Amino acid sequence: MFYTDGKLQYPVRVEKPNPIFARALQQAIGGVEGEIRVMMQYLFQGWGSRSPKKYRDMLINTGTEEIGHIEMLSTAVALNLEGAPLSMQEDVAQDGVAGAVLGGMNLRHILSTGLGATPENCNGVPFNASHVYASGNLAADMLANVTAEATGRALAVRLYGMTDDPGMRDMLSFLIARDTMHQQQWLAVIEELGGMEKVLPIPNSFPQEQEANRFSYAYFGHRIDKQVPAGRWTEGASLDGKGKFEPMISEPLGGEPMLAPPRPDGGAQLEQVSPAAANDPSGSTSSVA
Repeated sequence: MFYTDGKLQYPVRVEKPNPIFARALQQAIGGVEGEIRVMMQYLFQGWGSRSPKKYRDMLINTGTEEIGHIEMLSTAVALNLEGAPLSMQEDVAQDGVAGAVLGGMNLRHILSTGLGATPENCNGVPFNASHVYASGNLAADMLANVTAEATGRALAVRLYGMTDDPGMRDMLSFLIARDTMHQQQWLAVIEELGGMEKVLPIPNSFPQEQEANRFSYAYFGHRIDKQVPAGRWTEGASLDGKGKFEPMISEPLGGEPMLAPPRPDGGAQLEQVSPAAANDPSGSTSSVA
């Protein structure tokens, strides 16, 4: 169950409305780096969390915080749209600048919401929940969350640089600070689980002796000149302490794929169907060594 007291998590004020900045703020709401993404990600991770309970509680609590961030940003969009031009003819006739503003606006702010925010990005593309990651693996989810907060913080920093409105900068400074905390929060879970050395490889519940161990820590080089970009990933102990990085020129280890002929009733051309396939409606299978 969720509750609200109707108050904003942090003050939102706009001294000079800017409809184009309202469009930019939409990226922080419904963009791939935005708050809808992390809200849904943390909530679904929490709702699907099986153990220990403290991680479920933490995730749902933080997901609830993100609802408050969406409320703040939606309010900011609405405040930036106050006084925005609503008609091409009337407003442009009065003020040529209004026409330029109207041309740079998200027209759905006029046509669909009556000067309110929308659950979409700055280009008007609706949020796609395929960007939400909730794997059921705690370590994998924490790493995904760090990435989400890192890209979200980068977006908030860019928005901060796009405006000189003191109120918008104040609100964004709060969101940037929360991104800082949340990055630390998810990394703290990794540390509590034993650190990267302990959690890697993810999932660490799969027996590594069942891997093709020859390739577990090899960096494949695919350049035609057989040069391998050297770095920390090609030499020294692996980060989990269980192997040693090494460069390896990638070579074909399998043969050329040979697929069975198409079935006669599969919609292929007659020229594609072999006599063998014509006599065997079920088709056949081939393997590649």
